[in-house]
Amino acid sequence: MSDGKRAASAPWIRTRLRTAPGAAVALAVLVLVTAFLAAAFPRAVDAYETEGLRHDIRRADAGRSTVEVARPQPGLELPREQREAAVRTPELTRVGGALVKALPAPLRADTSSVAYGVRTTKPVVATEPWLPRPDTVPPQLSYTAQTGLKKHARLVSGAWPTTPAEVTSASRAVRGTVTEETAAALNMKVGATLELPTAVGDPLKVTITGIVAPRDPRGSYWSADPLVRTPSLIPDPTSRFPQNYWTGTVLLAEDAGPALLSTATEPALFWRLPPDASALTGPDGARLASVIASLESGPGLLEVRAIAGDTAVLLTGLGHIVEANARMRDAISPVIAVAALGIGSVAAVVLVMTGALIAARRRAELALMRSRGGSLRGIGGRLLAETSVTVLPASALGLLLAVLAVGEGRWWPAALAAAGVGLLVCVALPLRTTLQHIRPTLHGAREDMVSARPSRRRTVAELTLLVLAVGAVAALRRRGTSGGGTDLLVSGAPVLVALIAALVLVRLYPLPLRLAARPMARLRGAIGFLSLARAGRSSAGGALPLLALLLALATAAFGGSVIAGIGDARDDAALTAVGADARVSGTGERATLPDELVRTVSDLEGVRSAAPLRIEFGVTMPETAAGDGGGTDGRVTDTDTGADAGTGGGGTAGARAIAMVGVDPASYTRLARTTGLPGFPSGLLKATGPSAPLPEGATSAPERVLPVIASPAVAARLGKEQHAVDTLSGNFTIQVVGTVDRVASLASTNFLIVNSASLEQRAPTTLLLTGAPDSAKLRAAADRNGEEFVVQLRSEERARYVNTPMQAGAERIYLAAVAAGAGYALLAVLLSLLQTAPERKTLLARLRTMGLTTGQGRRLLAFEATPQALLAAGGGLFTGWATIVLLSPGIDLVPLALAGVAGSDTSPVTLRADLWSLALPAAGVVALAAAVAGVQAWWASRRGSITELRAGDSR
Repeated sequence: MSDGKRAASAPWIRTRLRTAPGAAVALAVLVLVTAFLAAAFPRAVDAYETEGLRHDIRRADAGRSTVEVARPQPGLELPREQREAAVRTPELTRVGGALVKALPAPLRADTSSVAYGVRTTKPVVATEPWLPRPDTVPPQLSYTAQTGLKKHARLVSGAWPTTPAEVTSASRAVRGTVTEETAAALNMKVGATLELPTAVGDPLKVTITGIVAPRDPRGSYWSADPLVRTPSLIPDPTSRFPQNYWTGTVLLAEDAGPALLSTATEPALFWRLPPDASALTGPDGARLASVIASLESGPGLLEVRAIAGDTAVLLTGLGHIVEANARMRDAISPVIAVAALGIGSVAAVVLVMTGALIAARRRAELALMRSRGGSLRGIGGRLLAETSVTVLPASALGLLLAVLAVGEGRWWPAALAAAGVGLLVCVALPLRTTLQHIRPTLHGAREDMVSARPSRRRTVAELTLLVLAVGAVAALRRRGTSGGGTDLLVSGAPVLVALIAALVLVRLYPLPLRLAARPMARLRGAIGFLSLARAGRSSAGGALPLLALLLALATAAFGGSVIAGIGDARDDAALTAVGADARVSGTGERATLPDELVRTVSDLEGVRSAAPLRIEFGVTMPETAAGDGGGTDGRVTDTDTGADAGTGGGGTAGARAIAMVGVDPASYTRLARTTGLPGFPSGLLKATGPSAPLPEGATSAPERVLPVIASPAVAARLGKEQHAVDTLSGNFTIQVVGTVDRVASLASTNFLIVNSASLEQRAPTTLLLTGAPDSAKLRAAADRNGEEFVVQLRSEERARYVNTPMQAGAERIYLAAVAAGAGYALLAVLLSLLQTAPERKTLLARLRTMGLTTGQGRRLLAFEATPQALLAAGGGLFTGWATIVLLSPGIDLVPLALAGVAGSDTSPVTLRADLWSLALPAAGVVALAAAVAGVQAWWASRRGSITELRAGDSR
């Protein structure tokens, strides 16, 4: 320059970002979304594990979750003053405070519900004549003097119990109170007195001064010992006859503990420390279990005894709660790991594909820089700096959004995941780009399967990966997936199967296309031949987009199958519990339904069909068959009787008691078809000949032979012979004419189905309904007769299977995995099409100069994209199916579907392939490929051929 100064060079990064802002923004958005998902996953897992642990502790019975330290009364060898001081409130409070502080982390006590005191461990027979005596047995009462009564109760009547003078072991009068429920059940009123026998002298008189009501009846203060809140009528274990008596607890004044030392009730000191779950997190579960074990019988117990006394013991069921939570977590973790590893692999492949697309678009630019003397280090450094400017802030923003979206969880796993995403992009793009320019290259011929044969090194590498993947799948298939815990080999099953499929398919699919192009070349028109020829010339890097598609489709299919399996398991459990859409039955096993009730309910609006059943439990197996087939040695191994035969599982182990179900064959077969239960031809139980219906009031003769449908276990015992049975519905002979696996409204596998018209007593005990009756009208109709009947709805039973926090969190993760898998699959299709978009636009422009119409251009691009899309869809279907087949033997969906629901059937629920989960993502890939091709053809038709075919353009 004339002034002698050098021209200032523009900064590289700023220039590049201004030149291609769209590509930079697109890369930043992709990294942002991927970093957000990667960071949110560990936080979401921590969050649902944390909520699950807290939920299990809070919902558990206070008697199980509370940590209780107890020790016997002070020794009789101690002075009386010292014994009395040990049971007074100040000393109890001092010891309680020390115990609260001594609890090792992460166990913490809920100080608002802590209770200390003295209680009797041996109930006292109350002889007062005004107390209720069912079956002439007097009640037995316990007495406790514990702190915090005014804080946890409200006074209903009377006055709070107090100690006007200092109570000692010589005192013979104290004051107490009872709850409303205790007062109502035991006829206690304000001013009533009770007497406790003492070791020496007069009895101890307890005067009831007030009636109280709990402020929080479910809190640990009242529920750690339920008798403090609610009395109970229990059977007398010492009586030869069925006799019951009342038992309850009287609450003494807070400082009345010394008076119990003179009684023969074996008083004991206690400190109840309910756990505070608000500060617990999911990862604390293992430490919490270890701490509880130490407190129960380890070094922690020694510290407790140093505070509370050498005879102190620690009692709690908190360890069992934590262990149950850990078992559920361990059962869910392998299923979640499959989704995590699958989606993580898809995201990584898509990020690498993005780098490949950017490298392809900038190949000419970087080749020019290389030919003008640019070093690989310099080019790589510029690319690294350029990429870091957009990627690192996007990763940090994704981490921030994940922290804000999932508010509870450890930060460092999320930070590592987000950093891993940023590092992968920052390293992959410069590395992939610079490796392509190790040697300066000139513009050459096309690079496809015709001219660019894979190198020997690549062939060896692919064969090595293929052998390793096949070996891993073979080892997984041989070893199985039911070892428990998270196993990387099991979790990586979708990746292994997708890798095998991608490596094989990418090499095979051009061959049939080329063969198909030969006869197509003989036809008139160039569209078919051109499309097949171009589809057959697959790029040398085609394995990467195919691998991404297969991984995404397999993960989405697996996740969808898990979600569908959970729903099916809950539907089946609700059907097993109810038997149909609705059920009406009596409160007892032998209660029958009036004919008027059956007619009224059957005629309700919304009821499509009704099937009356007569269910009789505890039917004794015929003596000639009861001992057959019981096991390998032919012995009877199950002797349950009564209702257990109808509600237990019972297998072929040989129960003597079975359930008999009397049905109307026509109505029951209709119900079985509607609900999907196994049915049988109604003619098998047709009541004709010896089994014809009996006249009203007639007595059944034992020689009458009734055809019966039996469960497989019972049929194996009875065989084809005739057997005499005695039932409450009559005495007759039975002969098995068929088998079914299940019967409506019974979970038992030991049952017989007979025609109710052939029974002596045929009044139904259960009415099963199909349809959608109104629950209020159904219950009103059932209560119209003035008797109590139980109404169950399948929809209400299904609603019982609400998700615990751990189940809900796992389902949310799988829903997100399905959505993310579908999104990454679509993104992989877009990236693979965008990579060759300039070439296709140039092709269309050249062909338009030769007379190609717009419609023909659309068909050409659609036909070209269809084979690859069909390949990916077919491979995705196979990969998803193979993944489910590999993993289903070791995956039980019970922890996700039914765990935590009392009374639910917990038999294993295996994973099965869901057709919609397999087909919908695959169909979406084909539809998207066709749509993108059509849009691209339309857009290319809007641009002139001269714009696309500029002079000197290397395209």
